[in-house]
Amino acid sequence: MTAQGAGKVTADVRDDPARELGLSFRGTLVRPADEDYDAVRQVWNGMVDRRPALIARCAGVADVISAVNHARERGLPVAVRGGGHNVAGSAVCDDGLVIDLSLMNGIRVDPGSGTVRAEGGATIGDLDHETQAFGLAVPMGVVTATGIAGLTLGGGLGWLRRRHGLSSDNLISADVVTADGRLVTASEEENADLLWGLQGGGGNFGVVTSFEYRAHPVGPDVFLAFVVHAGTDAADALRFYREWAPTAPDEVSSFAILWHAPEIDEIPAEHHHAPIVVYLAVHSGDVGRAQQDLTSLREFGSPIADLSDTLPYLEVQRFFDADYPAHEMRYYWKSHYLQGLPDDAIAALVELNENTPSPHSTLDVWQLGGAFSRVGPGDTAFGDRSAPFLLGIESNWESPADDAACVEWGRDAFRALEPFSTGAQYVNFPGLYEDGDEMVRGTFGANLDRLVDLKSRYDPSNLFRLNHNIPPK
Repeated sequence: MTAQGAGKVTADVRDDPARELGLSFRGTLVRPADEDYDAVRQVWNGMVDRRPALIARCAGVADVISAVNHARERGLPVAVRGGGHNVAGSAVCDDGLVIDLSLMNGIRVDPGSGTVRAEGGATIGDLDHETQAFGLAVPMGVVTATGIAGLTLGGGLGWLRRRHGLSSDNLISADVVTADGRLVTASEEENADLLWGLQGGGGNFGVVTSFEYRAHPVGPDVFLAFVVHAGTDAADALRFYREWAPTAPDEVSSFAILWHAPEIDEIPAEHHHAPIVVYLAVHSGDVGRAQQDLTSLREFGSPIADLSDTLPYLEVQRFFDADYPAHEMRYYWKSHYLQGLPDDAIAALVELNENTPSPHSTLDVWQLGGAFSRVGPGDTAFGDRSAPFLLGIESNWESPADDAACVEWGRDAFRALEPFSTGAQYVNFPGLYEDGDEMVRGTFGANLDRLVDLKSRYDPSNLFRLNHNIPPK
């Protein structure tokens, strides 16, 4: 470069600070004036509408380091986007820098060792596609557009939770760009404390550019029990589920979902749009044994439909996808870990489902136990696992005109079930982080002091704070 050229670059950098980042950046920088800005800043939740000053679409680790250094040196708010699926919209921020990993989605499976290395922008669908080619699966969530990064860092509950635990339980190592722009590896052999913090402690400690997981033989087929009960039988169906859930083998992971019946041929027309309870259970073990293990769940009461079937694991993983479209729907999700499912809690759930302002909303009772529960509260940052059920409160709707009513319904459900809660919440269902401090204290409990120490070491200035934040000392 000539001296004249160098002078021009310096002037441009002074006039446009983003140009300074561009000099050391191989990916794509997207500014508010760019044609693709609105498309790139969108996240899954259609209710989230934030306008970052700059979106850094990283092509590799060097870009992530440059973006972190740029944000730190200029005091910019930082959001980190993996899959962009976090319901609170934490992947994007107003007037700050979005570090977008969505172009970094490479995956490498090692079938010999049963391990998988995936970049931070990969989705569950990306990971499933590669692992199932070798008859393997990593425990992940139940909507395939979800990014593996945010899911894993918050725990990661899915169809394999009772057989193989959380996504974070299967995390072997991770590469992390810390707040000071260093790339470090977290594993049992190196920075083991950081690996512990990443197993449920969220994105508080840096940008994870790649994850190494333990994979397990699963599929290609699994058995899905899919049984529908009328809303008039909801209380009885939940009471039966309460007694049945602790008896199921580890190969079974299930839900009882309070919902409104969709308009599909398999459900009798007189029940369309009316309250229902759905049993959904995946048996990931021997398909022949699955029918026997799930017989009592399928035969209880007088179901209005039984759509159970043996299906490819990949199809089961995509089961919920159509119900959670990106950008179109609006979402507000919260949660409680429940000490049990007493009759008073069941009554509250039934009434809430009957009175929801949106037929798309659900109240999901997740069966816990099994492998999920056999990890000690201090073994990972995720914390206590003694609760028998998780309640997912999903307020889902279409029109902005319904925002206030649907958010309030979600908050009403949270308040109504709070007396039955352990005090902990699933941090991947955080509402809008409006009670973030309380959620952090109640969820991490005895692990919080150790997490604060980690935060103070790896991010003392709290650069990574747009999350369920753990402030440094």
